[in-house]
Amino acid sequence: MRIRFTALFRILPCAAMLALGACAHNPDTVISAALNNFEHGGRPQYREFSGQYGGEDVTWGAPTVHPAAYGTPEPSGAYLLDTGDRLRVFVYGQPNLSRAYAVDHDGLITVPLIGDVKARGRTTRNVEETIRRRLGAEFVRDPQVTVDVLQNRPFFIYGEVKAAGQYPFVSGMTVETAIAIAGGYSERASTRSYRITRRANGIVDQMEAPGDYPLQPGDVVYVNERFF
Repeated sequence: MRIRFTALFRILPCAAMLALGACAHNPDTVISAALNNFEHGGRPQYREFSGQYGGEDVTWGAPTVHPAAYGTPEPSGAYLLDTGDRLRVFVYGQPNLSRAYAVDHDGLITVPLIGDVKARGRTTRNVEETIRRRLGAEFVRDPQVTVDVLQNRPFFIYGEVKAAGQYPFVSGMTVETAIAIAGGYSERASTRSYRITRRANGIVDQMEAPGDYPLQPGDVVYVNERFF
């Protein structure tokens, strides 16, 4: 597993935090907990990025500066599945196989007859082809299989909002939408930019983004505290 950090850390606020002894509320602690514990089906257990991520040892150097382009969406592409996505699998003429499946913390769905099918990092078409091939090998003659996303995995929002937590993802939502869903800003919130943490294919990417930056399922949004 590789971890890449592309975050913009504000030097002056950090210096002020250190001087005041206020670094206990580190956004990395909250973000780490959100990503790691959601995968394992638990509630956040706050901890620093201190050498492990998702149960695997990792190392990294100093973060590089990579602010997100203002108002520029991520490149379009096929949606890649991950923990928390709910899928609808339909096998024509096989009602016992046609049902909703949740991608578990290992990135799998468990289908009757054929067992575990990997979903993490794959498209619905990839999963569809795997199910069709394995069913057709010994269980169902020429199976007709379709797989759709029934519900996207949730997003998370923490920091200076009124109701931090986990919420259902809404297509087309932005950082500002997420803040509104979480009850709006707290009195101490900074409204200049926001930290977005995104995981894809085992890579964790962090960036500073404006309010109109488009979110993706599974994103973790952190609203910073205002210091000046």
